Amino acid sequence: MLAVTHAQSDLINQVRSASRLMVRELGFMQATLAATDYSPSFVHTIVEIGDRGSLTAGELVELLGLEKSTVSRMVRKLIEAGEIEEIPHEEDARSKKLRLTVRGKKTLRAIDSFARQQVDAALVYLTNEQQQAVSEGIANYASALQAHRLGTAPQPPAQLDIARGYRPGIIGRMVQMHADYYARHSNFGQPFESLVASDMAELMGRLHNPRNEVWVALDGERIVGSIAIDGEGEGGEAILRCFILDDSARGKGAGKRLLAEAMKFCDEQGFCATRLWTFKGLDVARKLYEDFGFKLEQEQEGQQWGATVIEQCFVRPGPVAGPLNGVGDTHPPIDLA
Repeated sequence: MLAVTHAQSDLINQVRSASRLMVRELGFMQATLAATDYSPSFVHTIVEIGDRGSLTAGELVELLGLEKSTVSRMVRKLIEAGEIEEIPHEEDARSKKLRLTVRGKKTLRAIDSFARQQVDAALVYLTNEQQQAVSEGIANYASALQAHRLGTAPQPPAQLDIARGYRPGIIGRMVQMHADYYARHSNFGQPFESLVASDMAELMGRLHNPRNEVWVALDGERIVGSIAIDGEGEGGEAILRCFILDDSARGKGAGKRLLAEAMKFCDEQGFCATRLWTFKGLDVARKLYEDFGFKLEQEQEGQQWGATVIEQCFVRPGPVAGPLNGVGDTHPPIDLA
């Protein structure tokens, strides 16, 4: 056994202390979790099945690190409660898969909403750098704990795929990601969601123009991020739109990769400039924009989103930039990150 130095001992104690505090603050000491009537293991079962679409009982055993008998009893109770259901396994007639019912999906939405609000409230107390460190640190530590339990080497986070062009479901997912994030960040509601839905649908209807394009970040087949270029702006400008990431995609470099694809497209098309509208206070997104050459050009108060905000216009000159148009649109096509 390797000797543990004083520095290592202090580090271990710090990690243990932080882990205990997290367990308490996240509510795992309580009989139920995430404002449900279910215990933590039941909540995790609903979340894992929902995230993956369907799972076998055996896969749940490995994911949750529980005994087969414990998982079997838990699955039976969730089936009886109407949260999950058994469906035939497409590759093994002797096996069954588990998926969420309509009720289960409703429960999952409530769990996700509670958890997002809990995390979002805590992140307010951290700087942008601290938020990134927390995201990466927790992911690495969790991966190491799992690797130790399974006796395997830690697996790096799965790389998200970036795909170009329209695909079924893209409009709905873009709207959902915008609505979820900005309801929490800016208290936007139905007016904002409806406006985004209208704008996204209109833009997707113009993708036949080669000057317009959209990209998505994919986790398997699930869309977890998007960005689009509207190449029909005034004076030969492009407008960057639909830039958004699902919470599950943050901290994985997807935003930078999406923006890189969009900027490469803009340069290839020879737009004189690329313009984007966003809101003041989205500091992580602003730094990313500025890293790609965008500069703040204008700020103005906007109220058409359901709440009063400070809108910001950023502009990135093209490869051969000409005179830029003035900004006078009081209802800009918003593109949010």
